[in-house]
Amino acid sequence: MSSQPHIVLPWVVRRTRLPLLSSRCVACRSESATTGEGRFRVNANGKLLDVWLLVRCVSCDRTAKLTVRERTPVGSFDPAELRGYRVNDPELVASTLLDPLFARRNRFTLDWTGAWRLDTPPVWHDETWPVQVEVVFDDPVPVRPERLIAQGLGLSRNQVLRRIKCDIPLRRTTSTGFTFTVMAGD
Repeated sequence: MSSQPHIVLPWVVRRTRLPLLSSRCVACRSESATTGEGRFRVNANGKLLDVWLLVRCVSCDRTAKLTVRERTPVGSFDPAELRGYRVNDPELVASTLLDPLFARRNRFTLDWTGAWRLDTPPVWHDETWPVQVEVVFDDPVPVRPERLIAQGLGLSRNQVLRRIKCDIPLRRTTSTGFTFTVMAGD
């Protein structure tokens, strides 16, 4: 048996919807909010603009504003970006929401539960071992490699720890691509 992988399989982690925000609501004190349709509010004060991302509490439906830009001169905006804020561009909503600096500044975390999927090719049927898998993330979905591998291969997490050789720690959360090798079973 060769120690070099014979097959390289691509796996892709994709976002299926925007994640929920974990942030305390000022009205009902629940811990989750949603971006709803993903709407911006742009407010002019002379030659200065404020831009907020509007979010809605899942429990009480109260709307809150997350600061995107504050007291920014109109001339410092890229025209395409400003147009995106005004028309509520879905890609701009997603890139704003997924920006870690925006999350830190507005004191929220993202809840990715049910907001992503793993796309894998069909199961290989031949007995060519070992098999190398390359995992690519379309969005920064935080996931533990051992859980992702267990889900993708239909193995228990103990089997994953025995049969997988990975280029990153299996029990540490990641949101960047990695590769792993599946060794033959016992």
